[in-house]
Amino acid sequence: MAETVRVAVVTQAGGAHLSSYFGSLAAIDEAPRVAVCDPDGACEAEARKLLGDKFAGFYRSEDELHREFDPELAIVTMEPRHTPPVVDRLLDAGCHIVCEKPGCTKAEDFAPLVRKAEMKHKHLMLALANRPYPAVQEARRLIRRGIFGKLYGLNLYIVADQARLTDPAYHKSWPAQKARAGGGYLAWLGIHWLDLATYITGLKAEAVTGFIDNVGGQPLDVEDSAAVAIRYSDRVLGSIQAGYYLDRKHCDNVAKYQSYLQIWGEHGWLRLQMIEDEPLRWYSSQESGPVGVKEFAYPKGGRSYTPFIRQAVRAAGGLEPAPITGAEGLTVLRTIFGMYQAAETGMTQKLV
Repeated sequence: MAETVRVAVVTQAGGAHLSSYFGSLAAIDEAPRVAVCDPDGACEAEARKLLGDKFAGFYRSEDELHREFDPELAIVTMEPRHTPPVVDRLLDAGCHIVCEKPGCTKAEDFAPLVRKAEMKHKHLMLALANRPYPAVQEARRLIRRGIFGKLYGLNLYIVADQARLTDPAYHKSWPAQKARAGGGYLAWLGIHWLDLATYITGLKAEAVTGFIDNVGGQPLDVEDSAAVAIRYSDRVLGSIQAGYYLDRKHCDNVAKYQSYLQIWGEHGWLRLQMIEDEPLRWYSSQESGPVGVKEFAYPKGGRSYTPFIRQAVRAAGGLEPAPITGAEGLTVLRTIFGMYQAAETGMTQKLV
C-alpha cells in the first residue's frame, strides 16, 4: 500500500472535463504530484493554474512522461477513437487507469483492455463519476437490503439542454461525429444512468431494443434522442428516455437537466433525482418504522468528480477498492453499443 500516488493526466486538444480532473486532483491529498501529457499543448495554462503547487511537469510525449515522471495512475481523457491504443500503452507501462467515457467507438475495442488490465492486476476505471454520490450509495444500500422484495421494473429519464447543439463549434467537435465519438447522447450522458441502474440494483442488461434519432435537426451524425427498452436479469423490464430537449437558449431559468431513476418492486418503490438535488424518496411495506414515503436528504450542490477521483487514486495506492471495475465498465459499453445495433437493424440485440 502507498500513502501517495503519482498521477498523470493524459489528454489532447478537446479533452473532456479537464477542469474537473485538475480541480479534483488539486483537492486530493493522496495525489501530491500531478503531471500532464498533451501532445497538442492546449491545456498547459489551465493545468498550471488549477493544479498549483502540485503541478509536476508538462510533457508532449508519453515516452518522456514515463521516463521522467513514471506515473502510477493515468487519467486518460481523449477522443474515444484515440483512447484504446493510449490505454493499451499505459497498461503496458504499469499504470492504473481512469478512462473518460465512452473510451472507445465500439465495445470490442474496450474488451481486450479489460482483459489486459486484469492480467496485469491493474484497475481500469471508466469515469462514471456518479457512483460515490451519497444518494446513489443510499439507494444501493436500500435495494441490497431487500426491502422492496423482488424487483419488477425500472425507468430511466435523463434530458439535457439543446443549446450546445446549436453552436457551430460544437458541430465540428468530436462529440458531434460518430466516427470520432462512437455515438451521441447515449454514449455521452445516457451511459451514466444506465450504469447506475446496474450498480444500484445488481441487475444485468440481457437484451435491448428501441430507437435513436436526430430530432432537433442539427448538423450532427450522432443521435440527440433515444427511447430504448431493456430486459434485465431476473425478468425485470426497464426503459430509458434520453435526449437534448430543454430550451435554455431562449429561457435562462430553464434547468440544465431533468432526470430521475425510478425502481419498482413487489413491496414498494424508490425514486432518485440527484441532479436536481431532490431527496431520495422511497416507500416499502416491508420496512419497519413510520408508514409512508421516506426521504434521504443530503447537502445540495455537492456533485463533483472529486469523490470518484479520490477513490480511484486511493485504489491505485491499494488503500481501498476501485469505484468501478473494468468488467463493469465493459458491461455498460456493451449495453450502449447493443442499443445502437438494435436501432440500426430494427432487431432486438441479446447482450449475454
